[in-house]
Amino acid sequence: MLLGISINEILWLAVAVVIGGVIAGLLAGLFGIGGGAVLVPVLYEIFRVIGVPEQVRMQLCVGTSIAIIVPTAIRSYLAHRAKGMVIPHVIRQWAVPAVIGVICGSIIAAFAPAAVFKIAFVVIAGFIASKFLFAGDRWNLDSDLPGPVPMTLYGFGIGLAGSLMGISGGSLSNIVLTLYGKSIHNAVATSAGLGVPITIVGTLGYIIAGLHDRALLPPLSLGFVSLIGVAIMAPVSSLAAPYGAFLAHRMSRRNLEIAFSIFLILVSLRFLVSLF
Repeated sequence: MLLGISINEILWLAVAVVIGGVIAGLLAGLFGIGGGAVLVPVLYEIFRVIGVPEQVRMQLCVGTSIAIIVPTAIRSYLAHRAKGMVIPHVIRQWAVPAVIGVICGSIIAAFAPAAVFKIAFVVIAGFIASKFLFAGDRWNLDSDLPGPVPMTLYGFGIGLAGSLMGISGGSLSNIVLTLYGKSIHNAVATSAGLGVPITIVGTLGYIIAGLHDRALLPPLSLGFVSLIGVAIMAPVSSLAAPYGAFLAHRMSRRNLEIAFSIFLILVSLRFLVSLF
């Protein structure tokens, strides 16, 4: 139960929160993602231990993850922009449809069962892991970005998927940009920029979506956002983000891509098992 936690459990949870925050921040800068793929499973175990009911646990993980990512996304974007690697017109094309996708995801959060979010995480994480693990740079659709309609659809899909999975959408926008011939460094930097509006709007959406479930949520929750989780993890991940951006411009990414893919596969299996 919420009040029946031992000191040892609290200490282990605190260690998990700090480690998860550091990893999330490094991933934000390194891959141009928000780190939600790390935050969501860490938060899921934390909320399980403190007794958050199953019917709202996954939504609370996703909403809290998005809120935590806000300062991380901003710091990551500023670090990449300082290096001149951001593609501004892509952010302009994707920002509005991505925000609409986030709003749709927040509406789904207000009514959908927890299984929807677990399935979304498994499917999207599995796709991302497959791209990083098996395809590398071999998946290419064209040498340049498509026209306005496909770009609008991509933006909407990135925002919707990010909102359901608790990420900034950086993993998906990364993949789209590299499929159309953009360098991985440009893709990472631009993905970080797109993560700013996605996470800000997503946080507001999950706060509103969770207001009708207040009786089931732990203390100091604002809708589907745990203020305690944000207060502890957000500063840690935000401080780590610039170091990830530095590494992104200094080292080979292949080993990290493999490790990240394996992590995503293991987490996906964890959520898949919990569905049965």
